[in-house]
Amino acid sequence: MVSSQRAFRDLSPGPYRHLLRLTDLLSDAVVVNCRALRRHLVEDYGVPEAKIRLCHNGIDTDQFRPAPRARPVELQGAAAVIGVVCALRPEKGLPTLLEAFARVRKATPGARLLIVGSGEMLPKLEALRTHLNLGDACLFKPATADVAAWLNVLDVFVLPSLSEAFSNSLMEAMACGCAVVASEAGGNPELVEDGRTGLLFKTGDPADLAAKLQRLLGQESLRRNLAETGRRFIHQGFSLASATRNMEGIYRELLAGKPRGS
Repeated sequence: MVSSQRAFRDLSPGPYRHLLRLTDLLSDAVVVNCRALRRHLVEDYGVPEAKIRLCHNGIDTDQFRPAPRARPVELQGAAAVIGVVCALRPEKGLPTLLEAFARVRKATPGARLLIVGSGEMLPKLEALRTHLNLGDACLFKPATADVAAWLNVLDVFVLPSLSEAFSNSLMEAMACGCAVVASEAGGNPELVEDGRTGLLFKTGDPADLAAKLQRLLGQESLRRNLAETGRRFIHQGFSLASATRNMEGIYRELLAGKPRGS
């Protein structure tokens, strides 16, 4: 029996966490998608480390790649487009992004913020846009199946999560050639090597995020270098084929340890 844990358990309702503890006991192995989750299960839930297997997520690198896209009318003429594509849930930390962007806009008035996604946080985020006087400099678009098209209009992708395991949205942005800035939460540092494949900022700190964004907007060569290094990193190591091979290896290892006929 193999179980899977792909998010931090504090996001799950209490009764569900109790059931997860039961599956920990019953499973021959628990598959996680990042080292941060492995530490979480060992330190916070007492799962034996020997029982945990690591298999990173994979994405469709044929679909997520750089491609020229015309910006929508609302973003035409922008000096730079900063954005995110994600579910609008509390753990995504999106108020941090809006507050950071308000600071960035003072130094770069032509910058625009694009948030693509749907969810319970939308009314609060729209109210915060009004409170920060961002007006049409901050654009909301609903969730869409054509994620790559939106990623390819961004100059900088930001993932400001308060809780994150191994983010598909971050990988997709990197694969599309976006320069990325991510919080230090969870598995983000396993994808974003600060100064090489992207930039990291202190989780929940809009001032630090604003400083990182201003650094990227002020240094085009840095932005391009981070974007290209990040793109290669994802395309070389996190394809669907790579994830499939890793998962196959886990099953082969476990089956090899079973008595014949099991």
